[in-house]
Amino acid sequence: MTTLSLGYSPCPNDTFIFYALVHGKVPLQGLTLQERLEDVETLNRMAFREELDISKVSCHAFGHLQERYVLLRSGGALGKGCGPLLVAGENNAAVSATGLAQQRIAVPGEYTTACLLLRLYDPKVHDIIILPFDRILQAVRDGVVDVGLIIHESRFTYQNFGLRKILDLGDWWEQYSGYPIPLGGIMVKRTLGKEVAGRIEEAIRQSIRYAQAHPEEARDYIRSHAQEMDDAVTAQHINLYVNEYSLDIGQDGENAVRFLLAEAQTRGIIHAPSFTDLFW
Repeated sequence: MTTLSLGYSPCPNDTFIFYALVHGKVPLQGLTLQERLEDVETLNRMAFREELDISKVSCHAFGHLQERYVLLRSGGALGKGCGPLLVAGENNAAVSATGLAQQRIAVPGEYTTACLLLRLYDPKVHDIIILPFDRILQAVRDGVVDVGLIIHESRFTYQNFGLRKILDLGDWWEQYSGYPIPLGGIMVKRTLGKEVAGRIEEAIRQSIRYAQAHPEEARDYIRSHAQEMDDAVTAQHINLYVNEYSLDIGQDGENAVRFLLAEAQTRGIIHAPSFTDLFW
């Protein structure tokens, strides 16, 4: 029996996706998994150190890791209407999406796809502070920063902090590229080989289907990692980020990832060599 390390975030979409897999509801012959739950930027940095065999990763970070990892077609976070938002204070009328280069902006991690999209949208942005995603709304409200780049459940709660949306980077990306937004995916080490990667990919797909068929069974596990999130926000989060692309990224999703990475390489943001076999 081979034990593999598996990293994913405590966000509801990930705990929903992996509930059945890590609780023995889905067979994974010859393999056992040792899970580790961390914020996505922590997972990104762990992957750079090759600490995880299988991991949720931002598509931005994956662009730097193509030589060592390959993406699976299941378990990812892609879609439409689910991108990161830029928010500012309701009373800070001077802040807008056209003057970002003059603003101090909090971002949820250097290697998050959100940060990449911000840099693609406005290459002149330079005054950036990196904060855990769940501290950004407070930082904007307290005036520590002018603008917050928010992800995850923050897109459902920012108005509770007296903030307003100044730009939806997901909408911008969809109009610019014509593709859904590729936020993150599940990657495995290339050294595991295609056969093992294929088993893991199918097991994740079965895990999603199990959670969809038994939503009540997964609820306590999801809630235990959702911290202060109420049930309504948790449900919104899952409904938005777990979709048809989670089961299979499809050709449209593959094209979206390739286009995003190509744009980042053209702009000099990603310098890693480009591989044609991003997916197995």
